[in-house]
Amino acid sequence: MNQGKSHSGRSRIRSVEDRFHKDGGEALKPMPITLIDHTITPSENSPSLWARSAKVVDYVIVAGSRTRAGAYVAWNCSIETFEGVQFTVRKRYSEFVTLRDMLRETFPRSLASLPTLPPKSVVSKFRPKFLEVRRQGLSYFLSCILLNPEFAGSPLVKDFLFSTDDD
Repeated sequence: MNQGKSHSGRSRIRSVEDRFHKDGGEALKPMPITLIDHTITPSENSPSLWARSAKVVDYVIVAGSRTRAGAYVAWNCSIETFEGVQFTVRKRYSEFVTLRDMLRETFPRSLASLPTLPPKSVVSKFRPKFLEVRRQGLSYFLSCILLNPEFAGSPLVKDFLFSTDDD
């Protein structure tokens, strides 16, 4: 009879522990799992992490003319640092697109870690349902960028968050 077959003829996976017990030896004890919470302070392995959380909390429709020509949506982004500092920046969708494009060029080997942006829509541009779905997508994008040590430490990301329109 094969070692891997049981009496019923079905395959059976044998573990190292089974072999030790069968051979009369002691079972190997598994290594304990250590969980480390890096939400308070980042580890020395990821010094470029500086944000504890990032999300797009809401939006403002900036009016253009009476016909809405020139109107656009500004997204309020809330960021909390590991030091407990909270700040809000306001960004347009086009600025998110520019950031993503620059990150793609700068980090070509990290494209799998770079989330997509929510789609555009000319028709639904100012509809509340569309804007809520877009807010959620932008929030996901922003948190993925700021909680990834490779992207978060990039000057591109810091310029995106800390530059003003006056620059």
